Amino acid sequence: MDVIREVTRERLSNPLVAGVVGLVVGLLIGWIIIGWGIWPVTWTDAAPADLETSWREDYLLMMVDSYAALPDTESAVARWTGLGSDAPQLLNQLAADPGPRSMENIQNFRQVVGQVAVEVPPSTDTEALPEEGEVLTATLMPEAGEEAASGTGLSRTTLILVMCGVVSILAVAVAVYLFLFQQRRPFSDEAAPIAQVDEYTEPTEPTDFSARGEMPPMAQFMTTYMLGDDLFDDSFSIDSPTGEFLGECGVGISEAIGVGEPKKVAAYEVWLFDKNDIQTVTKVLMSKYAYEDGAMRDRLQTKGEPFQAEAGGEMILETATLRLVARVVDMAYGSGPTPPQSYFERLTLELAIWQKV
Repeated sequence: MDVIREVTRERLSNPLVAGVVGLVVGLLIGWIIIGWGIWPVTWTDAAPADLETSWREDYLLMMVDSYAALPDTESAVARWTGLGSDAPQLLNQLAADPGPRSMENIQNFRQVVGQVAVEVPPSTDTEALPEEGEVLTATLMPEAGEEAASGTGLSRTTLILVMCGVVSILAVAVAVYLFLFQQRRPFSDEAAPIAQVDEYTEPTEPTDFSARGEMPPMAQFMTTYMLGDDLFDDSFSIDSPTGEFLGECGVGISEAIGVGEPKKVAAYEVWLFDKNDIQTVTKVLMSKYAYEDGAMRDRLQTKGEPFQAEAGGEMILETATLRLVARVVDMAYGSGPTPPQSYFERLTLELAIWQKV
């Protein structure tokens, strides 16, 4: 779990990945939770062309019946125009299967609205002009594209929703690809430091304080930093033998030198928090180069008392009721285009805690 957590934090530190993940999460929250759950879209004042097919058919029947009862040409044309591009096909279907309605009423309505549905292009050939009946027939025949669109039964709103769903799925797929694959680093390469920590930490035996004539500590923790673990920040809960929470302690990166990746860590902050104290005690563990560099030591001294790291070296942190001994169990400096002994390739620390009597 620690490896997964560290890898996840590292991926999200990439602005591109964080931006894509934020976009997808925002899209899902806005579209599904807010758009469909909290504030769903409601239709008001919809035009006849936006109705479902069966409702448009009923609307056409009402237009025919209305014109038969009250032959108002202007109203009939206005209603016909609002029915949209599927109107000619719907009228053809009604003429083919009029049901209880009079075919004469349908033909009368067809003659009124037929010239409105399709604009016949002008022709200079007078012999090619169709007869009046032929004009109306051609006007009411739907085009292939219109017939196909009507056959699908998909409204414009449905198509928009389907497209939004497809876009959302593609966005999620891209985010998953970037998050899990493109940015993934093999454990044998850059992610290896996280995986190799246990190899150095587990075999390390904790200090036997009893053999040194001291009281055994209440708790002992071991933590290891490896070059490449740029997010190194380890913390531990301090509990009494009865399970009472007393405080926390930990160690994290304080200062890096040079440029580029991975970070070249030159100093760490070792800290101790006591729930019965008013402040957290911090001391700075530094490389030999950082400790001997006056400017760097003075700058880091504002974070806590500086100490030079040496194998077997110890430093003590004390609060009102707790005492911590941080011991350098193992360490190694890195080599490269930086001053000698300036940054750590590896560092293993033991944190031993006692409760003051």
